[in-house]
Amino acid sequence: MTRYLLGRLAQAVVVLWAAYTLAFVILYALPGDPATLIASGGDPTNSTATPQQIAALRHQYGFDQPVIVQYLHHLGALLTGDLGTSPTTGPVGASLAHALPATAQIAGLGLALSIVAGGGWALLATYVRVGWLRQLMLSLPPLGVSVPSFWSALLLLQVFSFRLRLFPAFGNSGFVSLVLPAVTLAITGTAIIAQVFGRGLRAQESEPYIDTARAKGVGRGRVHLRHAARNAALPSLTITGILVGNFLGGAVVTETVFSRTGLGQLTAQAVTQQDIPLVLGVVVLGSAIVVTCSLIVDLIYPLLDPRIARSRTELGGEPA
Repeated sequence: MTRYLLGRLAQAVVVLWAAYTLAFVILYALPGDPATLIASGGDPTNSTATPQQIAALRHQYGFDQPVIVQYLHHLGALLTGDLGTSPTTGPVGASLAHALPATAQIAGLGLALSIVAGGGWALLATYVRVGWLRQLMLSLPPLGVSVPSFWSALLLLQVFSFRLRLFPAFGNSGFVSLVLPAVTLAITGTAIIAQVFGRGLRAQESEPYIDTARAKGVGRGRVHLRHAARNAALPSLTITGILVGNFLGGAVVTETVFSRTGLGQLTAQAVTQQDIPLVLGVVVLGSAIVVTCSLIVDLIYPLLDPRIARSRTELGGEPA
């Protein structure tokens, strides 16, 4: 088991390095000059900065150095825990620490809603005995996956903010301001979990151990919830870990529509201004969160299926 965990940690380091490197290459492949954007405040067409001022900024932030030198410099600083300094917001670590809580709130609430609603819908749909109703309920989640986030966000704003006036349309003012952004994220998450969990439940219904449990007189509800749901939860658990990363990415659109300050808005600003240190910091943070969630999911697997623990023990060559 120890060897397995060390291998997963090594994979996590490789994933972080690959994400960082890919983001760095893409940023430097974008057209435009970061120093010019900094000097003009993000609007180079109305810039009053002189070529000398732009050259001074280019030298100050190291943009005049070869790309490989800049890459190694940023990578070396990252290895020491230094995310660098943004030309627009200051220390990257402080900027991320300030923006992350607001995004974590809507992502956490959205994930909780997705798990409850998606899992509940899959359980109910697969428990229904009426054939056409069951098929109808199981066919709805794919439709939810196809709904664009910006469209659902605008629809929620129109109905619940502008017409019914139940929730605020914009800002970060208390728990009520979290509801609509979280629901926007949860629509896709609910659909994905319901689709995967429902498919898993249907697959488990045909397994021999289900027939054995029924033959022993175990009630249908208990078989469905205690036996089938436990084994069907493994793929859904994997998807839940992936959804964390999707929610961080979806926060860019959601926070823009609802005018919320957070990691999404900070990312959009950094990309627009080609703020290389800040974008790289966002990439590292997002990758670290996704990798951590994946590792946690891997550690939870043996609790749901003891066979996984035994296979990992055999792989590691030592007791778990």
